[in-house]
Amino acid sequence: MAGARMTTQMDYHHNQPVVKRGELLENATAALLMVHGRGGGPASILPLVAHVTVPGFAYVVPQANGFTWYPNRFIAPRASNEPYLGSALATLGDLLTQFEAAGIPPEQTILLGFSQGACLALETAARRPRRYGGVVALSGGLIGAPGELIGYPGRLDGTPVFIGCSDVDDHIPVARVHESADLLAGLGAQVEKRIYPGMGHTVNQDEMDFVRGLMQSLTR
Repeated sequence: MAGARMTTQMDYHHNQPVVKRGELLENATAALLMVHGRGGGPASILPLVAHVTVPGFAYVVPQANGFTWYPNRFIAPRASNEPYLGSALATLGDLLTQFEAAGIPPEQTILLGFSQGACLALETAARRPRRYGGVVALSGGLIGAPGELIGYPGRLDGTPVFIGCSDVDDHIPVARVHESADLLAGLGAQVEKRIYPGMGHTVNQDEMDFVRGLMQSLTR
């Protein structure tokens, strides 16, 4: 059919549902792009909104095809997670473009993710560097096998980056958290790294308090 879009593996996450809460993008002062973890969906990360609600925000939550953004661990070779990783990053990039078109610039946008979604949030910022309103990784790190975390272009120009993680997380090696924080700081981010002893793979109130404060800083 003329004009129809051909779906390929690179479009794997294309046309999946996107859940929106809060203000309409056209009316919002700022946006929180929320990225769920492996096996989850919007319903698994939207409950965080109740802990960080700030007037003026649009909350936007894309759904991964098959509830998983990419098939292997985030510390596996990048090639082993393609083309799904590339499609996931493109999905977040498309949403950021939509935000700008609606009048919300990156400086008023926070990328937030949990677990696999946290890794995607950090990787998106590193691969699309500029000044964001913030980047929040709840149990995550940059994506790639040892030795692959190189070649990121540009600068983050003072973007506030928060990385919170347990020191005993079965999914997120704490060494990768430290490496990610150092690399992002080298790209010009203002990094706040908090390691929580014995927390496990979850989210805590201290993290939510930080996120809410970061959001409030964009609406003052």
